[in-house]
Amino acid sequence: MADLLLPAADGRIERYALGAPADLPLAATGPFNRVAYAAAHVVADPLADIDPGAGTAVDWDRTIAYRRHLWRLGFGVAEAMDTAQRGMGLDWPTSLELIRRALDAARGDSGGQAASLPIACGCGTDHLDPAEARGIDDVIAAYEMQAEAIEAAGGRLIVMASRALARVATGPGDYETVYGRILSQAREPVILHWLGDMFDPQLAGYWGSGDVGAAMDTCLNILTAHAGKVDGIKISLLDADREVEMRRRLPAGVRMYTGDDFNYPALIAGDDQGYSDALLGIFDPIAPVASAALAALAAGDTGRYDALMGPTVPLSCHVF
Repeated sequence: MADLLLPAADGRIERYALGAPADLPLAATGPFNRVAYAAAHVVADPLADIDPGAGTAVDWDRTIAYRRHLWRLGFGVAEAMDTAQRGMGLDWPTSLELIRRALDAARGDSGGQAASLPIACGCGTDHLDPAEARGIDDVIAAYEMQAEAIEAAGGRLIVMASRALARVATGPGDYETVYGRILSQAREPVILHWLGDMFDPQLAGYWGSGDVGAAMDTCLNILTAHAGKVDGIKISLLDADREVEMRRRLPAGVRMYTGDDFNYPALIAGDDQGYSDALLGIFDPIAPVASAALAALAAGDTGRYDALMGPTVPLSCHVF
């Protein structure tokens, strides 16, 4: 086994001895009984001649190779999300290139049909500076521009939360108007994303209220009014009780995708009233472990599921 030299909290360098690697599959060992999207990261090109503050350098070959790795392990790919540094370095033109390349790879790997390899693509308003948004019409136009580009490339939409909408909205009615417009135009059922302000402070008060219960009511009203255009909703609130509460109130046919980086094992396992599917950034670095765990869950081996998935939580808490 190899050793690593790692910095300790007090500034010292400590030697860490790696243990024996687990015997994990390199491909899915069976079907899952949960929908599982990995919100995939991108691989930066460390040798690119570029100012990190002025542009983006993506190693496209390794980035797409990692998507193929995730597909082999049974995961769908949630493309160009915040875990790909969307809105935090990855700009919209590069995001669209990433989406197009990933969709092309999916089509190439599946005989021409991207839909046979699950992939959904982040659609937001991040090309619109929130400070320059004058009202909800600007937000609608920004969403429509990205949605049109993604659908023209053959992609399905994940409608991401909008910093611009959070800034200009005057109440729940503005959210109902914006989401109603975007959902009514979508070609295929979409996934919505409720990202809590613990991840992005600029999204405080999303859905028109700082009270989580009131915000949930507004979100559920939108989901109910447009249930036929919604595949599911990912919520990232780090509150398992709130997720279960909302899960039990969803319209028939609308999935709950957990984005809870702290409590995902229990939420995915579920209870006697249901379970959460998953759309998680941590599935990217722990893909072989999570694939084996989800296959065990599907086979009814909850003991093995818990034994595999449980130890991944500290890493997820540390990363996110």
